Amino acid sequence: MAEGNHTIFTEFIFLGFSDHPKLQAVLFVVFLTIYIATLVGNLGMIVLIRIDSRLHTPMYFFLSSLSLLDVCYSSVIAPRMLMSFVTAGKAISFTGCAMQFYFFCIAVSNECYLLAVMAYDCFIAICNPLLYSVIMSKRVCVLLVVMSCLLSLVNSTVQTSLIFNLTFCGSNINHFFCDVPPILKLSCSDTYITNIVHFTFSTFVIISTVVTILVSYLYILTAILRIRSTQGRRKAFSTCASHLMAVTIFYGPVTFMYLRPSSSFLMDEDKVISVFYTLAIPMLNPLIYSLRNKEVKDALRRTLDRKIFTW
Repeated sequence: MAEGNHTIFTEFIFLGFSDHPKLQAVLFVVFLTIYIATLVGNLGMIVLIRIDSRLHTPMYFFLSSLSLLDVCYSSVIAPRMLMSFVTAGKAISFTGCAMQFYFFCIAVSNECYLLAVMAYDCFIAICNPLLYSVIMSKRVCVLLVVMSCLLSLVNSTVQTSLIFNLTFCGSNINHFFCDVPPILKLSCSDTYITNIVHFTFSTFVIISTVVTILVSYLYILTAILRIRSTQGRRKAFSTCASHLMAVTIFYGPVTFMYLRPSSSFLMDEDKVISVFYTLAIPMLNPLIYSLRNKEVKDALRRTLDRKIFTW
């Protein structure tokens, strides 16, 4: 941080949601329940895919990668927030804030890329079923996941470097985690370049992945309409219905948060939106992919039957 007539802050303080003790107790229980459900649901999905050989396909490889990412995604935010509800310590060091944002930015970017990869996988499965195993080989699947991680690392490294090299004139973050809008509001530096870079990188991540998803589903829809039998259409649609629902609930709040002018940010309303895409969505993803997926439900049933029989 630059020195001069400005105070050099070594820590930030989260204002969170409320200082009312009763409300904090309620919020602690609610968010702890969400976090536990997220861990149980996503780790359970990973274990289920791992132990059931019928789920050893590219689609479920990407789903297990998404589940692992959601565990990391929520763990970047939830534990620190839960601690602030039960202790007086709402402060986070400057380095801790930078690291939280860094890993959060990786997680949210990687979620976008993985959803785009899964859309491409659905496209190949429905539009090129005979070549599916050749196109989506194990090597290609691993490469796609690795590329998603690398692109996310680049995005996060650039944004974190720019944001946390600014000079700050305040320490109270009007949020429950270190996100771009509340951090930039504390800066007394010229944030024009930082805002431009943040908007450009966010736009690239969101638009590039959204275009990939839309083009994939355009081809998928065309292929489904060519299927003559109703049963065939229903089966083809069920292949990508869960993914389409996950895409819809994720991109809505993320696009609203990061693809709008910085002057339109209202922190109290944005906190609620942030809760949805940082904590609720990682919890909902395994439910979406299990409740609406016959193969996952059958695998769970086989696993439970095997355990009961063993006992």
